[in-house]
Amino acid sequence: MAKDKEIKTNAMRILEREHIPYGKYTYECEEFTDGIAVADLLGLPHEKTFKTLVTQGKSGEYYVFVIPIDRELDLKKAARAVHEKSVEMIHVKDINRITGYIRGGCTAIGMKKNYPTVVHVSAQSLDTMIVSGGKLGMQIELKPADYKKACRCTFQDIVASGD
Repeated sequence: MAKDKEIKTNAMRILEREHIPYGKYTYECEEFTDGIAVADLLGLPHEKTFKTLVTQGKSGEYYVFVIPIDRELDLKKAARAVHEKSVEMIHVKDINRITGYIRGGCTAIGMKKNYPTVVHVSAQSLDTMIVSGGKLGMQIELKPADYKKACRCTFQDIVASGD
């Protein structure tokens, strides 16, 4: 009798190859669901759950920003963090072409290219953080230092104040 093969995403394979421990959460999902709804569905704390946003700078380069699900990216702070004049969100239709992932399943770990990645500073004070696992219906939990190792990110203040 065949054993059900555990489905692993590219991000999970990279973490395992790097010997980085992680936990995973799965949920039923066939289309994009925002991060707050996912966290609520899984009973995860909002402050530990992060969303991945992809932008393009004035130079044409792409940048990845990872922020708490209940916060908004400050585009001016984001641009300063990556030494650009300005950055703007990429179009949803371009996410797969640029990252290799789909909307709602995008993670900085294992994108088509290693784009410069900036994570909000709040992650540094957490024991663990939760990010997309690389496909709809999959979240992964790992230490911020391990996330940094996996995607070579920096930590900076990139969210809008007063949210």
